[in-house]
Amino acid sequence: MKKLFLSSYFAGAAKLFPYFAGGCSGKKAVFIPTASLREKMTFFVGADLKALRKLGLIVNELEVSSASRDEIADKISNADYVFVAGGNTFFLLQELRRSGADKLIAEHINSGKPYIGSSAGSVVVSRNIEYLKYMDEPAAAPDLNGDFAGLSVVDFCIVPHCANFPFKKPAAKIISEYSDMLDLRPISNNQAVTVDSGNVEIVTAESCKPPRKTNSQP
Repeated sequence: MKKLFLSSYFAGAAKLFPYFAGGCSGKKAVFIPTASLREKMTFFVGADLKALRKLGLIVNELEVSSASRDEIADKISNADYVFVAGGNTFFLLQELRRSGADKLIAEHINSGKPYIGSSAGSVVVSRNIEYLKYMDEPAAAPDLNGDFAGLSVVDFCIVPHCANFPFKKPAAKIISEYSDMLDLRPISNNQAVTVDSGNVEIVTAESCKPPRKTNSQP
């Protein structure tokens, strides 16, 4: 039973998370900010981290590009939630694969433990991330050598920031080029795709009301 909360910008959709997770206060979340290392602007990392702590989660940061394999294994295995933040998706995949964190995260998800993605963290769980080349720069991850296979946890592909500057045009290009080939799930910064017991839904944050759900087809 897989349980994923895949957001475009977690801070913008955080109010939806309690409806998805139930009681999460006091639980442990490992926070992986690695994708942001290749970005000039990283405000979103701090915003997501603040949003997690506001929900009452105990956050333990893990930068997989510099951590030892033992540290990575220990922190992921002892976490209730794995949170992977945004940034360059190609660099993120490269470092997850190089460090072995990709397999550990997949095991975490496949065991039924919840996973939270924000932007790149939501894209990387798909079968292949090549479609995001119009939004992120593949050259940031030369060690991938053109192998863009993702974690293969879900069969669909998140298109983040689809209604938000400065990504509206790249998102539209992705949708135009890949909609006939891939099961795309475009979401804006106040939306998330939830996966729970095989049920896949897009939920939207609107004030403090229960989330509006759409597109319930798996």
